[in-house]
Amino acid sequence: MGSDFASWCIYLSVLLALMSAQAGNARKITHRQLKEEGGSTNYLQQPSNTMDGHTHLLAHMDHMDPSLNIFFKIDDLKVGKTMPVYLPSKDLSASPHLLSREAANSIPFSSKQLPQLLEFFSFSKDSRQAKAMDYTLRQCELEPTKGEIRFCATSLESMLDFSRSVFGSDAHLKVLTTTVLKEPTVSLQNYTILDMPKQIPSSRIIACHSLPYPYAIFYCHSQKNETRLFQVSLGAENGDRAQASAVCHMDTSQWDHDHVSFRVLKIKPRSSPVCHFLPPDSLVWVPLPA
Repeated sequence: MGSDFASWCIYLSVLLALMSAQAGNARKITHRQLKEEGGSTNYLQQPSNTMDGHTHLLAHMDHMDPSLNIFFKIDDLKVGKTMPVYLPSKDLSASPHLLSREAANSIPFSSKQLPQLLEFFSFSKDSRQAKAMDYTLRQCELEPTKGEIRFCATSLESMLDFSRSVFGSDAHLKVLTTTVLKEPTVSLQNYTILDMPKQIPSSRIIACHSLPYPYAIFYCHSQKNETRLFQVSLGAENGDRAQASAVCHMDTSQWDHDHVSFRVLKIKPRSSPVCHFLPPDSLVWVPLPA
């Protein structure tokens, strides 16, 4: 277990630059380093769609929000298909750092303790940072939908523990994400599927999405309903390239009737599969074949 865990630490540190910094002493990080990062927009923005069936705070944003151009229909997964995709350029090295378990456990993580947390991080209650923290804490306290398990990982160790609780303690794991091969010149543009999408065989997956917070928080969830995972090679006319991870939820019958994806795709609620691309700061865990 020790060597296995260490190898995943190294792998994920390389995979996500935002996790490369050492956590060190928790109080030193939160008061000095995180306060210096207080003006950063990395954790002031609402997260990408978590796609767990809840409407959350995104349902009212579908009229003009370009970031909702991540949804597509499963029939769109074919070579030559062109569609608008939101793939922003993001400096992951400037994102909040992932803490060690020891450091994360020393800091409360509860909406009931938000006033104390704001004081701890030296944020005013009316600040954008406070609103982002409140958003994340409330998302992490939502009840799961039917057939779903969820967890907010505050450290790499807790993320790995959750993955093993789903797949089994002896499971060998693989991590996938969206890799930008050529930095996008614009966030929203038409991308074409260049090669036959590759389906990753797995009976179950865990998707982990970053949430806005002074240090890295990942909202991880897994559903018992059929979910298909694909690796998709995308290319734009201007030469931008990406190897994108895409998830297709085959059963949306338990989703909120007002889920934003139904409106984006102009489909009847709960009637059809919904697919979406994952942003570069999201992770997908799958068990390797035995």
